[in-house]
Amino acid sequence: QEHYGGLNGLTIAWIGDGNNVLHSIMTSAAKLGMHLRIATPRGFEPDLRITKITEQNSKEYGTKLLLTTDPLEAADSANVLVTDTWISMGQEEEKKERLKAFKGYQITMQTAKSAASNWTFLHCLPRKPEEVDDEVFYSPQSLVFQEAENRKWT
Repeated sequence: QEHYGGLNGLTIAWIGDGNNVLHSIMTSAAKLGMHLRIATPRGFEPDLRITKITEQNSKEYGTKLLLTTDPLEAADSANVLVTDTWISMGQEEEKKERLKAFKGYQITMQTAKSAASNWTFLHCLPRKPEEVDDEVFYSPQSLVFQEAENRKWT
């Protein structure tokens, strides 16, 4: 909102794990007028109960929801590209399996090519290089440090 001047009509592309951070975005995006495009590998989709709530919210608020396994499809025309850790606390023993499953999900400038011309990048930190490359992470489109500062105040 701070960057775009409003949220209504923006499209968020989540590329990564169907985790708690995604669940929070899913339950709030439509209520704020935002379209949501989600790409997760098979077996790492968001919780089905959350997905059903999100589908209901999208219908109620007139927003679009896409669930796919294709990161480029999710990024298509998105204003905001978002990812988070692929290996959360307690999942360290799954690291090898998860890194294999998430191959091709790293957010790069190639991913951003299909995004909207005014795209930005968010990550709630700490970030690992396999999730987003340095070129995107340190780019002028990256709002990760403003995002971190805003979390401090909430």
